[in-house]
Amino acid sequence: MRKRTLSFWEIWNMSFGFLGIQFGFALQNANTSRIFETLGASVEEIPILWIAAPVTGLVVQPIIGYFSDRTWTKLGRRRPYFLIGAILSSIALFIMPNSPTLWVAAGTLWIMDASINISMEPFRAFVGDNLPDRQRTLGFAMQSFFIGVGAVVGSLLPYMFTNWFGISNTAPEGIIPDSVKWSFYVGGVVFLLAVLWTVIKSKEYSPAELEAFEKEKLKDKPERVEVIDKSKNIRNQLIIGVVMTVIGAIISFLIYQNGLTKELYILFVGLIIAGILFIIVSTLRKKKIRNGFTVIITDMLNMPPAMKQLAWVQFFSWFALFSMWIYTTPAVTGHVFGTNDTTSELYNDAADWVTVMFTVYNGVAAAVAFLLPVLARRTSNKVTHLLALTVGGLGLISVYFLSDKVGLLLAMVGVGVAWASILSIPYAMLSGALPSAKMGYYMGVFNFFIVIPQIVAATILGFLVKELFNGEPIYALMVGGFSMILSGLLTLRVQTNKRINIDEQS
Repeated sequence: MRKRTLSFWEIWNMSFGFLGIQFGFALQNANTSRIFETLGASVEEIPILWIAAPVTGLVVQPIIGYFSDRTWTKLGRRRPYFLIGAILSSIALFIMPNSPTLWVAAGTLWIMDASINISMEPFRAFVGDNLPDRQRTLGFAMQSFFIGVGAVVGSLLPYMFTNWFGISNTAPEGIIPDSVKWSFYVGGVVFLLAVLWTVIKSKEYSPAELEAFEKEKLKDKPERVEVIDKSKNIRNQLIIGVVMTVIGAIISFLIYQNGLTKELYILFVGLIIAGILFIIVSTLRKKKIRNGFTVIITDMLNMPPAMKQLAWVQFFSWFALFSMWIYTTPAVTGHVFGTNDTTSELYNDAADWVTVMFTVYNGVAAAVAFLLPVLARRTSNKVTHLLALTVGGLGLISVYFLSDKVGLLLAMVGVGVAWASILSIPYAMLSGALPSAKMGYYMGVFNFFIVIPQIVAATILGFLVKELFNGEPIYALMVGGFSMILSGLLTLRVQTNKRINIDEQS
């Protein structure tokens, strides 16, 4: 029993929801720093306010993945989560630009990002569920295309409303401009409608069918299997938990003793919490207690080998992206255009140009999305990802040397090529190494390596900008550029032909 080959339009329909998801995601990325600054946040405070996005992803994604693997309703396995997340995200998009104070905006970002994650996380597993191996690269490329298109329009909306429709892009101090408000309203509507299209127009295989496909695949294509010793696995989990807890506690104490930036606590207190969870679960497993909590925590330890190698690739590429999303607005307004006055026309024109820059990199991503699979067939996924990330890293670094609008757009071309690859190639490399029964969960855990670098960036970059870079955010972009190039080099060590024995995981 094999999965059938889907037509172009069937793949189109199952990916169309990403148009709306990325529409909302682009509005969040391009405008949240602007909203925070308008409501009184300093440059040093912006990273910690952004911490909502990665923290909610860290909690929500594996949980949604775990439950979506075990869900079967009239709407299917993944589609109920698409719909619930879309409804909540649309509500949050209407609320965000009307935030009266900074703390309300920060709280709304938590809600909005959690909701976007509910919709977005199962989409990756949706491709793995529905497409045969030979079509998965195309499936992820289609998602990249819709991500690019949605992000182009979403990022450009404030600029369009101001320059095409005459809606004001300035406002009194502490008030969000009307151009931003209307952009978020349109984003809320588009998000919901696009996801509804996928929910209505797509179908899913039942759990029994997916299990039959998995057995047939293993029969046709034997793989190297790493069998896990369960008792040793429990012991390792305890040791890792203790080490994480001790390291987190020691560094947190040093931060306190030396009066370092309080944002650093988030990273290392988080390490303590993760360590304690590992210790608790190892204790429960010794007592032969098995439930959703123990499975979720334990399976983090037992990732497939390819996933562990790709984790480092994801870490450094998403660290670079998060540095760009946080610091492009203050870097461009301050370093390139020479202003930090959020009430001035020059600042708001420069901030609007950042949305155009984001439009360009997303547009390039959409344009090259279907070219990357062609290049991968002629070379390999590894080489393709290396080339794309190198071009993107050089683009970020070049912003330091630029002084005009056109040059900034050219820098974003390289970032767009990298973005297209980041959204597709790692998932194509990973999906073949995952068991169908845990596709959603492991795609959710894989997103840890999107989330963790964002937490690191949000805690470390603010400290570096303040203490090392003399308050100049442009240097954070350069750090991001070098990080992206390193990510490309790490891709070369990924091996995808080895699995763990799933039965021994918990």
